[in-house]
Amino acid sequence: MKEVSALDVPVVDLVDGSGVVAALSTVGFVAVLEHGVPEVDLSAMRQLLVDLFAVDEATKAHQAITRKNYRGFIPLRFFTPNRDSGAGDGTAPADAFEGYKLHWECPPGHPVSDECDLYGPNQWPNYPTRMPKVVASWWAAMEGFVDRLLDALADGMGLDRFVLAEAMETPLTNTTLLHYPARRPDDPVSGFHPHKDITVVTVLDPNPVGGLEVRTRDGRWVEAGCPEGALLVNVGDVLEVWSGGRLISTPHRVAITGGAERYS
Repeated sequence: MKEVSALDVPVVDLVDGSGVVAALSTVGFVAVLEHGVPEVDLSAMRQLLVDLFAVDEATKAHQAITRKNYRGFIPLRFFTPNRDSGAGDGTAPADAFEGYKLHWECPPGHPVSDECDLYGPNQWPNYPTRMPKVVASWWAAMEGFVDRLLDALADGMGLDRFVLAEAMETPLTNTTLLHYPARRPDDPVSGFHPHKDITVVTVLDPNPVGGLEVRTRDGRWVEAGCPEGALLVNVGDVLEVWSGGRLISTPHRVAITGGAERYS
């Protein structure tokens, strides 16, 4: 029987930059209260996810991601660990989620769009028709929060905030909208396999279903608890480099049991 203990991740605000850095240096995750993202944006996005993944499968297939355009629907159980390095040959079980991928909306004609295929316009589904408006408002609110977070991190680590800002002028900021359909309690497949993020930071709106597990420094898997109203933030690989290893990008996974349905 798998035993996973609970972990209440450190809770911080953004007033004291050194406090944010100290909290993130423990397990690489923090819960941020008073984050400033309006509840109306968070609620609108949560409802959007429910409606988005309720569309028919033919529509999802028509607007699915491709290698040339990593935007759109991600089919259910599409990804396996290390898909392109040999483990995705059918021997590793596929993750039990479907998704929708969005990237920074690169302005038309912007010169950076020639750099790689990850720059460009998003693929907006035909339904829900409100999706572009909801995402735009939510995205702007999240970017404002991350700007404040980077201010606190730069202050806490003695980094030049203007250097960090320069690195974000044409960002590869992206979001994955996720749906973990209900399944049999005895299904052994994980919701999302253990992985680290390649980001500067990742921001998560916690789901009351739970299931997010973090690997501690001593190798134990613990479920990440978060107080109501907080946003979860975790360190990505880029921030680990920027911090000189003071902050560590932490492996995490989603393990759902009991047939629960989950959106993230």
